[in-house]
Amino acid sequence: MLAGWFLLPAAVVMLPALPARTAFVLAGIGVEILGFLFVARAHIPPRRKRA
Repeated sequence: MLAGWFLLPAAVVMLPALPARTAFVLAGIGVEILGFLFVARAHIPPRRKRA
């Protein structure tokens, strides 16, 4: 997840058109959010089944 925060500014500098920058930034933020959700969900203890 940390690598995404370094790729994002580099891509913003290299992408010339504003719509391309916006799409890339939004996609990058979406990926970071998904990664965070997966990590958070992996740390939730499993539910016990009722007997």
